[in-house]
Amino acid sequence: MAFGSGSVKLIVGLGNPGAEYAASRHNAGFMVIEKLLAGFPAGRFTETFTAESRVFTGKYRGRNLVLQMPQTYMNLSGNAVAPLSRRLEIAPEEILVISDDLDLETGRLRLRRNGSDGGHNGLKSIIADLGSANFQRLRIGIGRPDGGKTADYVLSGFTGEEEQLFNHAIDRAAAAVNMILSSGMTAAMNKFNAAVPETETK
Repeated sequence: MAFGSGSVKLIVGLGNPGAEYAASRHNAGFMVIEKLLAGFPAGRFTETFTAESRVFTGKYRGRNLVLQMPQTYMNLSGNAVAPLSRRLEIAPEEILVISDDLDLETGRLRLRRNGSDGGHNGLKSIIADLGSANFQRLRIGIGRPDGGKTADYVLSGFTGEEEQLFNHAIDRAAAAVNMILSSGMTAAMNKFNAAVPETETK
């Protein structure tokens, strides 16, 4: 597949497969991919199953673009991302990975050009299998539980006001991805890394 010169060629949304996890905090990455696909013209992207993933191939502003939803379960995400990126000859810095983040308050977004795994098992797996941490990140804040195990927390869903914040964050994350694709990471960081405006939390 021939790619253009755009900085992002592969967008990976992290999550767990299965209906029981569909609305969980940990599936924020899947939700953003679904939001992006819903916003693209019908028929623009073609779905296949390869590299243990749902893979959507199409064009964005005339450039080839691939969206990936690994079906390996979160802690083995690298088993899907590394083989696909190597097959398509996409470098780590041309990958954007979307994930949830316990260390960001619910509704916050954080974009970075690279970084550590931050304790996220999906990112940890991708770094290990790519042999590089030099891929771009979009993290969606889900906050930390007041008590109890984080494993149970990330696999559960939001309710009430937090659910509204989270759903709005998914919309903003999709908008951030579109800005990354159209205007670059710096522009998106400047716009979306700020705290959630107070008017957006009401």
